[in-house]
Amino acid sequence: MEIDLVLNELSLQNPTSDKQTARQWMSNFINTIKAVKAQGVKVYLRTKDNFHTTILAPDYPLRRWLNDREVDQVEQGFIRNLATGSPFSTNIANSDIQEIENNAGLSEFWHQGEAAIGLGIAYMLDAIAVSLLFEECWDLSHLELAARRIDEDGEVIDYIVEIIHVSRSNHVQEHAQWIQKRIRTGVIDGEDLWNRREELFPNLEFCENVSKQIQSLYCLTPMLRQVVNKLFELENYCKTWTDGAFDLDLIPSKATPESDSRLQKLKPKLTFKCPDDVHRIFSLHLRMTGAGAWRLHFSEELGPDKIIIGYIGQKIQ
Repeated sequence: MEIDLVLNELSLQNPTSDKQTARQWMSNFINTIKAVKAQGVKVYLRTKDNFHTTILAPDYPLRRWLNDREVDQVEQGFIRNLATGSPFSTNIANSDIQEIENNAGLSEFWHQGEAAIGLGIAYMLDAIAVSLLFEECWDLSHLELAARRIDEDGEVIDYIVEIIHVSRSNHVQEHAQWIQKRIRTGVIDGEDLWNRREELFPNLEFCENVSKQIQSLYCLTPMLRQVVNKLFELENYCKTWTDGAFDLDLIPSKATPESDSRLQKLKPKLTFKCPDDVHRIFSLHLRMTGAGAWRLHFSEELGPDKIIIGYIGQKIQ
């Protein structure tokens, strides 16, 4: 399985003052990535600009480091062979590059008051952010970001998010459980997700029309990760919902019903045939955070311990 690392460009703003320290921090950077690989995954590093132009110290860009005879050749070879992509969206299908760019335009992220592009992309991809440890502020295993997005109604929403971050190998050890869970639950694309739905989500039922919606999700897209995360939220809730009424407040993401006006107007479009051949109205839904006007509609009528997924896609109009 492959795991994305997204380079935090803010960590490159203040390079060190001398070559020796730069060499040390490059060794640390390499050891951090090796620690991720040691978890049994392939690593792909996403960068904003040409990674090889990174300035490590005065008159000492990464290209010069790669040819520095005082640097371990094994380390140089590791960086040369490291799969990297610039810009951040490299190796993502064209339609989903547009999706990321659209969402980047609708969402903004800041770290301690500075615009944070890479860290924001790490959040949208549910990936691991990685920094060169030039400053103490990056010596953390999690980072908190201030975020702002504009929803489909034009409303400005401010919120706080936390992302997984590494700048030392011991940070990776803190995330070992998360990485192993990602390996177990990771899916290649929408087709893989659909084929493994009974294995991953034994408490969820899926309406027939959801098959095409899920299988249309491409590999390495924020939307795929968002859908997987929302489905796991509902699956995990089902495991604890053994009796009593359904409680929206116990789902991590905000779940809401459609307004009365939308129900009256869109009742036929919100009605789907379920696996038991009953047609139900799917009013309850989750929004996809940072993923445009997408919705996941579900019904709790078969519960306790069972939820039906009726629709995944653009907001129904």
